[in-house]
Amino acid sequence: MMAHLMGTLDGGHSIGHYGQLVFAMVARHFIDRDELISYLVKDPDMDEAHAESLVQQVESRGYNPPKRERILEWMEKQDFPICPNPQDPGQCNVYRNLDFPKDVYDRISEFYGGAKAA
Repeated sequence: MMAHLMGTLDGGHSIGHYGQLVFAMVARHFIDRDELISYLVKDPDMDEAHAESLVQQVESRGYNPPKRERILEWMEKQDFPICPNPQDPGQCNVYRNLDFPKDVYDRISEFYGGAKAA
């Protein structure tokens, strides 16, 4: 999925609002802020100010990368297919296909641990 998003951006095409959001939520854990913004501005629907704002929002709110189900849900709200083959259950599961920093998994555990205790 990330290769699909990057390839689309490299080609100068839009990945849509939710594609931009997913890209920012995932890529911020693997590339530095400037590189992330430089990828986002390759989208013809994204200027530098909007890219910086999106990255700032994702960072300040500590958004975790979305689960596959959320990606598919968001994909239904736009024309661009974030997930290149949504019928394949092995695709677009970023937690299965990527190794995130430990703090991402810790925040997820805290969230679900707190939700179960409530």
